[in-house]
Amino acid sequence: MWTDTTRAQHARIGQRLPSDLTDHEWEVLEPFFPPPSGVGRPRKWPAWVIVDALFYMLRGGLLWRMMPPCFPPATTVQHYFYAWRDDGTWARINHYLIQDARIAQGCEASPSAGVIDSQSVKTTESGGIRGYDAGKKTKGRKRHIITDTNGFLVHAIVHSADIQDRDGAPMVLGDIRYSFPWLRHVFADGGYAGNKLKQVLTKIGDWTLQIIKRSDHVKGFVILPRRWVVERTFAWLNRNRRLAKDFEQTIASATTWIFMASVQLLTRRIAKP
Repeated sequence: MWTDTTRAQHARIGQRLPSDLTDHEWEVLEPFFPPPSGVGRPRKWPAWVIVDALFYMLRGGLLWRMMPPCFPPATTVQHYFYAWRDDGTWARINHYLIQDARIAQGCEASPSAGVIDSQSVKTTESGGIRGYDAGKKTKGRKRHIITDTNGFLVHAIVHSADIQDRDGAPMVLGDIRYSFPWLRHVFADGGYAGNKLKQVLTKIGDWTLQIIKRSDHVKGFVILPRRWVVERTFAWLNRNRRLAKDFEQTIASATTWIFMASVQLLTRRIAKP
């Protein structure tokens, strides 16, 4: 909830822009970015300036051509975005920062339980893969994520909205089978119920799926055990206007912005005094 303390933390007074990294936050991220190679033309823009520009685009949701003059040229920032997207930089950073954030909270580095859910979002005229989610009445894509019990983003994939949750879950869980080997208990809602999903999961690992359903006798808003964690994570991600819709043509770019939003959140938590 908003208090005088939390308002002061999120005000980020003294920064050029609210999305800019502080010195402590860059100390957290700097080891993940390679230094200049030392050969060829010297690097004109330091890595932290490029990261500031990308976080500005993430928070503001602007077009590349509307990059403010205080940042490097839009083509330069785009070059680094696509390079770091293709080599999995942001997913790799997210993987290590989750462990650091969990240790800071007194938890084991690798989670043993997670919460899975999906979010249907509209796409734009940029094109790319899309489908119609009849349940949400939304034409676009689904962001399928799994978090730990703290709400930290463990993994995310983006796929067509016409793929049901029980069909998309194996793609999410299959990707984290080796990166998070201790995560085997998953909380989910009624959309993941049924023997079909259980049979598929037995082929990719020893998973325990716990379905938490909403009671038919309860009316209005009710906080359901564990399920509220992943819903809060979606709320955290949606604070970034770049994620208000899926503006990307490719699935790879759409997924990268999600991991960038998670990295920004984790970095601020770890660097918080």
